[in-house]
Amino acid sequence: MFDMIEGSKFIACENDKESADIIIFGVPFDGTTSFRPGTRFGPMAIRTDSYGIETYSAYQDLDLTEKKVADIGDLELPFGNTRRVLKKINEVSKSVLKLDKKPLMLGGEHLVTLGLVEELVKIYPDLCIIHFDAHTDLREDYLGEKLSHASVIKRIWDIVGDNKIYQFGIRSGTKEEFEFAKIHTVLNKFNANNIKEIASQLKGKQIYLTIDLDVLDPSIFSGTGTPEPGGMSFNEFLESLLCLKGLDFVGADIVELSPHYDQSSVSTAVACKIVREVLLML
Repeated sequence: MFDMIEGSKFIACENDKESADIIIFGVPFDGTTSFRPGTRFGPMAIRTDSYGIETYSAYQDLDLTEKKVADIGDLELPFGNTRRVLKKINEVSKSVLKLDKKPLMLGGEHLVTLGLVEELVKIYPDLCIIHFDAHTDLREDYLGEKLSHASVIKRIWDIVGDNKIYQFGIRSGTKEEFEFAKIHTVLNKFNANNIKEIASQLKGKQIYLTIDLDVLDPSIFSGTGTPEPGGMSFNEFLESLLCLKGLDFVGADIVELSPHYDQSSVSTAVACKIVREVLLML
């Protein structure tokens, strides 16, 4: 039904998909990137550099070797056809969910989130979204194109409706997007200071977590296509993320690493640690 490109796996994620609890798959797509392309190289860079971090998290006192995770590789994608790309994401997502596994998708640009959410809402019609990002992503379209990483959260709102999307770290967008958010989403500008309160409200609900890595300040995460000064530090972000432990996550994604914009590879190392922490939370 779909073709996967297999290669190196994320550290300690070598279970077979039948016995795993979590399945990782990559979507190396950046066909609607509005500024600097390169996120197609993110999933493989994360896997390769993951061997530079430990499997043990001192933050959570948990180890990936104690978890059952399968990394099934990257989707093989067509060039120049966004709708076909989303269909392929639909297909692999459906396959993972039929196995009753939790999906963790590695992007790629942020539009890839739509493909997985479209499948999850068929199972969880009251799905709520937790969204970390520098950008609102609430445009109706970008230069006339409705399927864009600049409009992905608006397309998800089309599916889930009002007050199901919780946005953190947002510091960039049009005036119209911020006005839309006042009515239709729960948007926290600049930080995640109220995340504990939000987490308590979301107990008992099914949650999808989407992390656009440009939520981090470019001084520590420069390897992204649309860097926005004024973001969170790694410690601030991780503290916010860990406030969500215990919620009923049914899937997640981590997107928008463009590794070649940071020749030091620090951005990729940051992405690897975030992937590890999310896996341990799931």
